Amino acid sequence: MTDQTTGAKPVLSVRNLSVALPGKHDRAYAVRDISFDLMAGEILCIIGESGSGKSVTANTVMGLLPDVMTIESGQIDFKGRALLELPESELRKLRGRAVSIIFQDPLSALNPLMTIGDQVREVLDAHAVGTRESRSGKVVEMLTEVGLPDPLLIQHQYPFRLSGGQRQRVMIAMALALDPDILIADEPTTALDVTTQAQILDLIARIQQRKGMSVMLITHDFGVVAEIADRVIVMEKGHLVEQGLARQVLDAPNHPYTKKLIAAVPRMREQDRKRAENRPVALEVSHLNKTYRTRSGFLGRMREVKAVDDISFTLHKGETIGIVGESGSGKSSMGKVLMKLISADSGEIRFRGENTLALSEDDFRPLRARIQMIFQDPYASLNPRFTIGQALTVGPTAHSLLTRDDARKKAEGLLDLVGLDPSAFDRYPHEFSGGQRQRVGIARALMFDPEVIVADEAVSALDVSIQAQVLELLDKIRHERKLAMVFITHDLRVASQISDEIIVMHRGKMVESGPPSQIFQHPKHPYTRSLVASIPGSAAA
Repeated sequence: MTDQTTGAKPVLSVRNLSVALPGKHDRAYAVRDISFDLMAGEILCIIGESGSGKSVTANTVMGLLPDVMTIESGQIDFKGRALLELPESELRKLRGRAVSIIFQDPLSALNPLMTIGDQVREVLDAHAVGTRESRSGKVVEMLTEVGLPDPLLIQHQYPFRLSGGQRQRVMIAMALALDPDILIADEPTTALDVTTQAQILDLIARIQQRKGMSVMLITHDFGVVAEIADRVIVMEKGHLVEQGLARQVLDAPNHPYTKKLIAAVPRMREQDRKRAENRPVALEVSHLNKTYRTRSGFLGRMREVKAVDDISFTLHKGETIGIVGESGSGKSSMGKVLMKLISADSGEIRFRGENTLALSEDDFRPLRARIQMIFQDPYASLNPRFTIGQALTVGPTAHSLLTRDDARKKAEGLLDLVGLDPSAFDRYPHEFSGGQRQRVGIARALMFDPEVIVADEAVSALDVSIQAQVLELLDKIRHERKLAMVFITHDLRVASQISDEIIVMHRGKMVESGPPSQIFQHPKHPYTRSLVASIPGSAAA
């Protein structure tokens, strides 16, 4: 079929695709009877909440479905070839060369025991492209094309030495090494700060235009859609509910679900929240410092990085301080120091009148229940051997704060509050999506009725409607219980929505602070201005 408006032909056609889920799921199908085309040279965005079937669709195209899922019906044609009818040996030849994928989490997708250069070279080796010498040249060429600094040096580095944005660039280099016709990008910018996110989107768009390839970009971020998409597909619980040109879907959505998603997108708050006078202090931070020291090689030079450089602020009860900045700015390090998960070099953190930095672990333990953290990584922060119920109740029962029966009742109520069915209590983390696991992490922190919460990218993995619910929930709890919160995020719109005060961090320093209206509408520091200018969709809005 040819697109009558552009004359372009589809490189990929999906017709009546249905993929069945195994038992014990909340629905029978991961995707049900979906049909769409990916046209030559276009960027098609598939948007929807966690569990909508976005990633399952991409994995079905790639032939990478897990064994527990079954393709019940449908057809996928790539340039006239029926992909679902091809044997695995033929699909293997097409992966990377015809259709390539960038996965959501580059740290999980990259081999930690192989250098960056070897991992890009492995793609070329697998398809026997060129000679050994030409492959080495191709590796440097690809690392250069994706904008990595000093490719000749970085090809010998291991993934853990690279930032999140650099690792994502390596994934893009691997995906593009064989000049595929189609690039599938599964949430390629979800965990990235705004400036890195803008760079990655610009990189994908520039390479797509230069090579004339088609891109299928999976996302739950409408800012990304506004920035880069030609056409949009909206999915809900496995069904394709709306599709059309990007501006048409964004400006005049037809389906109630699309309207709901767009309404839930966080927007910059124009007016600051009213703040009560004579507010009691919950947490006082004075001249906090943390320096990381690493040595390169056995007798190499000692390298110092100031992750937290002379930071001071006061957090009042019932208020939220938002901490924003790029990866490597020191946001998460400061959160860990506040929680005594890592030690500070100097400074004071006063909570309930005591300097927690000076307390031993035994002396701090009674206070730990009152200062809780919502962690960034929902995969690593939950014990895979514990049910969700165990994860939520083990802490309060171990601290003798609740009986087992009361802990269960409270846990089931909090699961409902964060948008999960109370039946989740008896299930295991692997049965949930990343966004659902993050909701469990939020519920776990609230089990202790804390006075202070340190939330490290607590909503970055959530789709917009659940994100809106969780932000509303946190705001409600903050107001009702006079909860104080340190909210670490790379999403400036979210920071604007939830914060009474904003701290902007850059290379460990606090370069600017103030109410959201000042920070986002009248930024003073050049770095703050660059952050605000990089917000996805700001140019298209």
